Amino acid sequence: MFYFKTKRQSFIVVLDVKMDQTLRCVLGFFLLNLIPHGLAQGNRPRVTTTSNWPETFWTETLTLRCEIEGGGDSEWTFGWRRDRTSSSDKYTTDNKYIISQATDSDNGDYECIGRRGSPNSTFTPWSEPFKLTVTPRTPKAELRADSTSIPAGGAVTLTCDVNPPSSGWTYILYRGDHPGTQDDGKNFNGRFSVSKGGVYRCRGVRGEPVYYTYYSDSVTINIILSNRAVVTLQPHWTEIHSGEKITLRCEIEGGDDSEWEYEWETTSSDRSVKQSESFEISATSYSEGEYKCKGKHKTEVLSSTPWSTPITLTVSEQKPKAELKADVTDIPVGGYVTLTCDVSSSSGWQYYFWYRADKSSNPSSINEFSSAGQKRVSKEGLYWCRGARGNPVYYTEDSNTIQLKENTRRPKAELRADRTSIPAGGAVTLTCDVNPPSSGWTYILFRGDHPGTQDDGKNFNGRISVSKGGVYWCRGERGEPVYYTEYSDSVTINIILSDRAVVTLQPHWTEIHSGEKITLRCEIEGGDDSEWEYEWETTSSDRSVRQSESFEITATSYSEGEYKCKGKHKTEVLSSTPWSTPITLTVSEQKPKPELKADVTDIPVGGYVTLTCDVSSSSGWQYYFWYRADKSSNPSSINEFSSAGQKRVSKEGLYWCRGARGNPVYYTEDSNTIQLKENSSPQPVLTVSPLWLSPGDSVTLNCEVKHPSAGWRFYWYEAIPKLSDNSYNYQLLSGSRNGTEKYSFIVNGQTHTAGYVCRAGRGEMNTPYSEPKFVWSGDLPSSASLTVSPERVQHFTSDSVSLECKGNSTQWRVKFQEDSFLADCSLWDKMTGSTCTIDRHISRNNVYWCESGSGEFSNAVNITKQKSDIILVSPVHPVTEGSSVSLSCRLRSSDIVSNVFFYQNNKLIQNDTRKELNISAVSKSDEGFYKCQTSGRESSQSWMSVTVVSRLGNPSYLLILMIVGLICGVVLIILLLLLYRCRQSKDSCLIRRSIQSESTNQDSATNPAAQHHEYSPPLQGDACHYESIKGPEDTAHDANHSQSQDVTYSLIELKNIGKKGKKPEPDSTIYSDVRLETEDTSVLYSQVSCHNPGKAKKNKGKPTPAITEESVYSEVKPDQ
Repeated sequence: MFYFKTKRQSFIVVLDVKMDQTLRCVLGFFLLNLIPHGLAQGNRPRVTTTSNWPETFWTETLTLRCEIEGGGDSEWTFGWRRDRTSSSDKYTTDNKYIISQATDSDNGDYECIGRRGSPNSTFTPWSEPFKLTVTPRTPKAELRADSTSIPAGGAVTLTCDVNPPSSGWTYILYRGDHPGTQDDGKNFNGRFSVSKGGVYRCRGVRGEPVYYTYYSDSVTINIILSNRAVVTLQPHWTEIHSGEKITLRCEIEGGDDSEWEYEWETTSSDRSVKQSESFEISATSYSEGEYKCKGKHKTEVLSSTPWSTPITLTVSEQKPKAELKADVTDIPVGGYVTLTCDVSSSSGWQYYFWYRADKSSNPSSINEFSSAGQKRVSKEGLYWCRGARGNPVYYTEDSNTIQLKENTRRPKAELRADRTSIPAGGAVTLTCDVNPPSSGWTYILFRGDHPGTQDDGKNFNGRISVSKGGVYWCRGERGEPVYYTEYSDSVTINIILSDRAVVTLQPHWTEIHSGEKITLRCEIEGGDDSEWEYEWETTSSDRSVRQSESFEITATSYSEGEYKCKGKHKTEVLSSTPWSTPITLTVSEQKPKPELKADVTDIPVGGYVTLTCDVSSSSGWQYYFWYRADKSSNPSSINEFSSAGQKRVSKEGLYWCRGARGNPVYYTEDSNTIQLKENSSPQPVLTVSPLWLSPGDSVTLNCEVKHPSAGWRFYWYEAIPKLSDNSYNYQLLSGSRNGTEKYSFIVNGQTHTAGYVCRAGRGEMNTPYSEPKFVWSGDLPSSASLTVSPERVQHFTSDSVSLECKGNSTQWRVKFQEDSFLADCSLWDKMTGSTCTIDRHISRNNVYWCESGSGEFSNAVNITKQKSDIILVSPVHPVTEGSSVSLSCRLRSSDIVSNVFFYQNNKLIQNDTRKELNISAVSKSDEGFYKCQTSGRESSQSWMSVTVVSRLGNPSYLLILMIVGLICGVVLIILLLLLYRCRQSKDSCLIRRSIQSESTNQDSATNPAAQHHEYSPPLQGDACHYESIKGPEDTAHDANHSQSQDVTYSLIELKNIGKKGKKPEPDSTIYSDVRLETEDTSVLYSQVSCHNPGKAKKNKGKPTPAITEESVYSEVKPDQ
C-alpha cells in the first residue's frame, strides 16, 4: 500500500503483490503521473459520436468525440483507450478519434481522458465507456412500388429503405437497365412519385465520408395505355365442337398505326397459344377455358394496354345433331308447310334439307341452304336436314325425319276478340289466324250479317282494332295466284251504352220466405224515352226468369241466388247497357215467428203498456195484435196495424201478434203470448220543454199524474242507455233524492242530448216510471257523435242513408222518435256495427241520435225521406257563426235548367240563374226555415240552425261588460245613499200591511181557487199607482190563474209635510205586484208613507209641488 498526497488530494494505493506484471506497470505509470500533477475537479469527459445513428456497418467510418463537461475555453489535450487495456501517453488537442472502415476487430468499450496545463498538468477522470459494435455486413437497399402499372395520366409511389433497418439514410433513385448514372433530381427521403415507366433501383447513403448501401433489386413500372385490347373469335361461336378449327385474334382498339407486340394468358391446357396477334386452334377438350390478351408498344417496351375481357370457349366432344320440325304435317291444297331445322346447343349454322318421295327413291337435296333454318315445301315426302359451319366445313349429324302428306281440305280462318263488348268511346281487338296453323297469310275482315263485301280498308296482318258494333268475319289469303281459306265463324261485338241498369225488388226485401211473391224489375237510369229489350242472368235454379222488364217470383229454395240485368236498344240491337250490380235473394224455408215483448206487464191506472212485435230475421213487416180478456172469451183483433211493431194497450188480458207483408199478404206464425194485468198505481206522463236545446237554455220537466190527488212527491231521473237489453237505467237527478212537492223541475246547464223519466210516490206507494222523454242538441260532442251520409236533411225515398256513430265506445244503437213511439234502427232498418242504414222506400220525418254502450248520447239530427221529386240540400248539423254555407235544390231524375227560388221563413230571398244559395259568413239572423222552388215544384222546408260563437274572449265585448258593471255599481251606491237619507229623516213612515193567510189545501196545484187580494186603502188625497211585476212562469197562467197564488198589496204613502195651515199636495202611492216563481207562495206589497217635516219653499203664488220620491223594489224569495 502506498500513500501519497497532492496539493488537493491524498491517495492511498494498495498493491497486491500477486497482481499481473502488466497491471502493476500501468498502475505504476498512473501513480507516477499523479504524483507530480493533480486531478481536475468537476470536469468529467463523455464519449459521443458525430453521427446520429446508433449502429455501425462493416467498412463504415466512425468518428468518436470526447466532450468535457464544464471544460470552458481552456486548452485541453485528450487521451483514448479501449477496453481499459491500453492508454496513450500521447495527447492531442483534437478531441476526435476516427475509426476508418470499421470491422469487427474495432468492437469494444472506448474511453477518453482530458489533460490541461503545463508543466503542472491537471487530469480528468476516465469517461464512461462507449460501446462500439460493428455489424459484420454491408446493408442492402430495398425498393417497393404500390403498383407496377401506371394508368394513363397517373403515377405510382416508390418506397426505398435499408435492410436491416437503421436510421440516418437518404436515398438515390436510378432508372435504366443498369444502375449506372444517377437519374437527375432523384435524391429523396424514402418515398417518391414517378409517372414514367422503366426499370428502377435505389440505394442509401449516409455519413461523412459517404457510406453507400448495396443497390436494391430492380422494380419494373409499366405504363397502361388508354387503348383497349379485345379478343375476337373467328368464327364467333363461344361453344365449339371437337374437330372444329377456330382463330383467336387480339385487336387493339384505337391503336392507330402503332406496331404492337402481343401477350396472351389462358386457363386452358392448350399449348398452341402463340404470343402473336392471332393463332389457330384445332378444338379439343384441352382448348376449354378463358383467353385474354394485351398489346405492348414495340418502341416503348414498358407501355401496354390493359388485359382484355376474357372470352370463354366450351368444347363439346359429341357431334351435334340437328332437329327438324314442321308447323303441320298435312300440306293444304295449293299451300305449303314450313320446315324448321335447328341445332339448339350452338350457333352459326347453315342448314341443308333433303327429301325423297318414298322409301325406294333416292334422296334429293333442296338446292338452296337456309341460314334461318326454315324452308317452305309443298311436295309430300320424307324430309330431313343437317347443319354446317366453318371453313373447312364442319357438319352435324342428320336430323330426325318428318313425313309430309298433301291435304285436300281447305284451311279455315279463326276470328277471336279480346272482349265482345266495347265501352263507350273504347275499342276491341280482333285476331284472325288459320287453322291448322301455317304461315305466310294475310287477312281480310268483313262486317255485316253475311261475309259478302269486304269492309273497306280491312286488309290486315292478323290483329286489328275496331270501335263499331256488329257481326265480324275474316279469312286468310296467300300465294300468287291468291289462295283463300274458308271464312271464319262470326264474332258479335256489342256497344256498351253509358246508361245504367238497376235491379229493384218489389217489395224491397233481400231475404224472403218460401211462398212469398216478389217482383224483380230492371230499371234503366238515364234511358229517356228509348224502347228497350231486357236480358237477365241469375245464379239461381229458378226457371221463371223472363227476358222482360219485370217478372214475378213465387219464392222457393230454387229462387236463392244473384240476379242481374241489362237493357238493349230495340232500334240498335248490338247496343246495350252494362250488366247491373247483382241483387242477392235469400229464401228461408221456415215460416218466421215474431217475438212479442212488453215494457212492463202491469198496466198502471189510467196508463198503458207498450207492446213490441218484431220479426228480427227480415224486414218490411206490418204487425197485427190480438187479445182476449180470459180463457173463455174469443180473441179480439186490435183494429189498427202497426208498421213500427209497437202498440199501446190499456186493457188487461192475453196478447199475441203476427206479422204480415206483401201483396197478396204473407203472414208469419203467431208470436208468444203475454198476460197483462191492471195495476192500481196511476201512470205518470212526462213532458219536456224545449225539445231542442240552445246555448243557455234550461230544461223544464213536468210530471202529470192522471186522477190526481194531494200528497204526491215527484222524483226525477236521467235515462242512461243500457244496450244489453235495449232499455235504460235511471239515475236520480241532483236535488231530487227526497222528491219534490212540485210537479215541475228545472234542469240548468244542459248542453247535450239527454233522456229523462219521472215517477210519483205517496206513502208506501210509487207509480211506475214514465215513458222516457228526450231533449236534443245538434252540437257534436267529442265523446259521442252522429254523422250522416249523404250529409243533408232531406232525401228521396230511393236514397240509402247511412248514420254512423263515433266516439269512446265499441257498442252503439241508433234511436229515433216515430210519432209518439221510441223506435230502434235494428227493428226498422239495418244496423251493422256502429252504422244504421235507412234504405226502405217509405217516407220518414224523424229525429235520430246515437246511444253508446258506455251510457252516452250523441248529437241529434233531423232526417226526412220523401216521395216528392224535389228536395232542398241543406246542412244536417248546426252551422257555426261566421262560417260559410251553401244550400241547393235537387230533382230526382233530371238536372235543374230554370231559375231557382230560395225562401227563408216563407220570404223570397233569392231568384236568379244561380242554382245555389251561398252565405259567406253565417249569423244568427240566418237561422230559420228554408225551402226552394224550381220548374213549378216546391221542396219541403228544413230548419237551419246557427251556433253562436262565445264572445267572452272578445276584448271589445269584455270592455262593454266592464262599463255596464261600473254604471250599475254607481247607480246602486246612489240608491243606497237615498235609502239611508230616508231612514235618517224625521218623516213618519207608515206601513200598512195586509197579509192574506196562505192556503194549505194541497189540491190547489191542480184545482186552483179564486185568488183573493186585499189592499190597504190609500190616504185621502193621495195618488196611488199600481204596477204588476210577473215572474218568468206567470205569463202562461195570467189569463186563467191556473195556480193559486196569494198576493198581498201594501200601500206606500209619501207625505209632504209643509207649514202649518198649508194643505199638503197629493202624494204618489206606488203599488207593485210581484209574483214569485214558487208555487203557493204569498207575495207581499208594502205601502211606505214618507212625510217631509221641512218648510215648503214659496213659489210666487204657484202651488207647492210634492217632493219627488223614488221607490226601489227588490224581489226576495222566501225559504222553501
